[in-house]
Amino acid sequence: MAIFDPQALNPGVRRREVLGWAMYDFANSGYTTVVLTAVFNAYFVGVVADGASWGTLAWTLTLALSNVLVMLATPLLGAWADAHAAKKRLLVFSTLGCVAATCALAGVGRGDLALAVAAIVVSNFFYALGEQLTAAFLPELARREALGRVSGWGWSLGYFGGMLTLGLSLGYVLWAQGQGLPATHFVPVSMLITAVVYALASLATFALLKERARPQPEARVRGATAEAWSRLRRTWKEAARYRDFRWLLACAAAYQAGISVVIALAAIYAAEVLGFQQTQTMALIFLVNIAAAAGAFAFGYWQDRIGHRRALAFTLWGWVGMTVLAVMATTPGPFWAAAVLAGLCMGSSQSAGRALAGLFAPPARLAEFYGLWTFATRLSAIVGPVTYGLVTWATSGNHRLAIGATGLLFLLGLALLTKVDVARGQAAAQAST
Repeated sequence: MAIFDPQALNPGVRRREVLGWAMYDFANSGYTTVVLTAVFNAYFVGVVADGASWGTLAWTLTLALSNVLVMLATPLLGAWADAHAAKKRLLVFSTLGCVAATCALAGVGRGDLALAVAAIVVSNFFYALGEQLTAAFLPELARREALGRVSGWGWSLGYFGGMLTLGLSLGYVLWAQGQGLPATHFVPVSMLITAVVYALASLATFALLKERARPQPEARVRGATAEAWSRLRRTWKEAARYRDFRWLLACAAAYQAGISVVIALAAIYAAEVLGFQQTQTMALIFLVNIAAAAGAFAFGYWQDRIGHRRALAFTLWGWVGMTVLAVMATTPGPFWAAAVLAGLCMGSSQSAGRALAGLFAPPARLAEFYGLWTFATRLSAIVGPVTYGLVTWATSGNHRLAIGATGLLFLLGLALLTKVDVARGQAAAQAST
């Protein structure tokens, strides 16, 4: 099937518009890859916090603060954007905010804790807002039966965007180290590279993507904004009738907390436990991205054949194996193997979970139930990294124990998954009126 197959798109949607939409995933993936996963997190702990025992906890609390703000504000901002038909305008604003705050990270040096915390909180907030807004465009572009396929186009392109930004940064770091320049020089430049790629690639989105929504009457605008949080609470209460969906939410909160640890702290673990240098860490994350792209592509076909629940269980056991390898690694080799396994499990576990959520959500209320799904995953992004940070702080920097505790999150996810009955969950969703 041709890429951006017109048969998957709603009437009037052109393929170039979908390319513009998918380019936003290409644009913003460099932020998570370079800033949150490969470069700035280890720089924060080793340079900004000067290797202090509280450095990892400070990093995780910074991410937690940003995610709390995301959880509080994005339901309201999303409702406002829908009511005013302003998703694209707000997307421009969020992009500028993330790009500017990422540029501010270039000014962070040794001991600049306040600036680093502020810039991470702001940049991660605007990044998350942009993620929500681009997701809201998806139903306008894709036919209902092709939502997963079209979403996958953006997901796949995003991996290549992350690898491009990381590759450019790695090239500069290698050159800078050859010149004898320290991390306080090449890490800030990597932040500028990330910001520039984000800004330039997003121009395709703003040039090609259309706003198809229509503004609502002012009374409905006020009502939509005021009702955003109450609607989320009401949906949670009503979801009690869909027990398999609730068990799946609990399962997702557990295993996504573990995945959040890997995303936010893998580079810190590699540096603090195994003594990885910056170039080694960046090469490691580059390999993870390649494995994740391959795993997500191949797994998408496989999970349809064996069933989403069984597929999710398989990947969670893969995550458990990854944590065992990481804990036992005393040389780089086993840790590289753990990284490849993490990459293979990354996209596949998230894909299988989202697919199950779609099966268990009533067809007429997909947006509401996916709102609960987003809330659960955001909560996990707070719980997982903070738990890791607290363990390292309480044990004077024992990262092996902290990654071992992360393995327990994946085991908890497996235990909760046993409560999920796919046939019963689907029947409950289809019986909903």
